[in-house]
This record gives sequence, C-alpha cells and structure tokens, in this order.
Amino acid sequence: MRREIDAGRWRRGIVVLCVATAISASGGAAGAEPSKRSFAQAARDTAQEAVAKAWSDAQDVAGFALGLIGVNYKWGGDTPARGLDCSGLVRYVFQEVTGVTLPRTAKELSRIGESVSLSDLRAGELVFFNTRHFAFSHVGLYLGDNRFIHAPSRGREVEVTTISANYWQKHFDGARRLVGVLPSLVPTLIPEALASPLPLGIAPEMPASTPPAVEPHLAAVPGDLTATEDPR
Repeated sequence: MRREIDAGRWRRGIVVLCVATAISASGGAAGAEPSKRSFAQAARDTAQEAVAKAWSDAQDVAGFALGLIGVNYKWGGDTPARGLDCSGLVRYVFQEVTGVTLPRTAKELSRIGESVSLSDLRAGELVFFNTRHFAFSHVGLYLGDNRFIHAPSRGREVEVTTISANYWQKHFDGARRLVGVLPSLVPTLIPEALASPLPLGIAPEMPASTPPAVEPHLAAVPGDLTATEDPR
C-alpha cells in the first residue's frame, strides 16, 4: 500500500533534512519514473535552497544595517528619525529586512537564537559585549571581515568598528545566530517533487502532529523602558 506523503508537514528545513537522510539510508525510493524526482532528491535540493536563502537573508541584514551609518545615538531610540540605541538598531534592521520583531534589550536578545563562537561568525549575526559592568549590556551586528556595526553611546553615531580591537576583545560576551535558527527566520520549504513509492513493507516515519513551536522571546516588548533597564 502506498502512502502519500503530505508535503505540508515538511515546512522546516531540519525536518526535510532528516526525512531525506532516512529515505537515503533505506535505499532510496524505487520505481519512480525517470522524468520525476524522488522525494529524497527534492529534499536535498530544497535543503540546499534553504541554506542559500538563509545566507542571502543574513547578508541582506548586514547590508541594510550599513545604510544606517551616521544615525545619531538615542537612548531608547528605535527608528533612524528618532535616533537609535544599540538594541534599537538591531531590532529596526531585522524588522525592516525580515519582518520579524525581536526583543527590545540587548540582554533579551542574548537569550534567543543559537550561540556561535567568535571564529564561526557570519554576516548578520549578533555580537554582545559587557560595556556597563554587567553581561550583555551592548549588542552589535557582525558584518564580516572582522567588522561589526553598532550604536555606541550618547553623543555619537552609528558606526562600523573592528571586533579585534583590544577594547572589544576584552569586553566580548558572545555571539548569537538568528537567521536560519529562529522558527520565524527559517525559510519555508515545500518540496515540489512527487514522492516515489517505497518497497513493500517499508513505510516512511511520519512526525507526530504537534502545534508549531513559538519562540517565547519574539513578542513585542512594551515601549516604556525603565531607567534601571538599559535598552541596549
């Protein structure tokens, strides 16, 4: 008996990769017409497309941020017209480029996404520093080539600086990867290939139907910030 695989269940890149691996390990699909791709091949193709899309989105984030160089620093600011603080800069860029609303403070931003080492940094990732005597009190956007963009402090403007400078090395707190990791920033994948029938007696493993995961920190944070909470 053939089971038709519901493509709507495979909306996450991770799930697609797992299914492709499982099918390949079992010997692949048999009996498909030569003119039609197997589901395994479609999964591999769409997974590669997802990687390319995530990389493109990350570069778009970095590129858009460069257009904000020279914007005045403003504590609590979240638009170029009003001015930007460090987390306001990050939040504004992601909102404009991806449509995703990130948490408001640097400390909250440090709790989402995936931790990444300094040596593995890619464009569009967040870099954190201890600049006010507590962890994750400052955040910037990594641009690649050892540079990041940030809104530094009162009386200054959004600027690009090198992460290898002694000051930033000394105060570095870590980095986080968001694009391709947060559910709302993972490209949606719906394979277009017709799944080939599996050999008799072998049924594909289907994931349990569960509600989609919701990133708890992606809800908008109230705009009023107390004096004890640094918006950076």
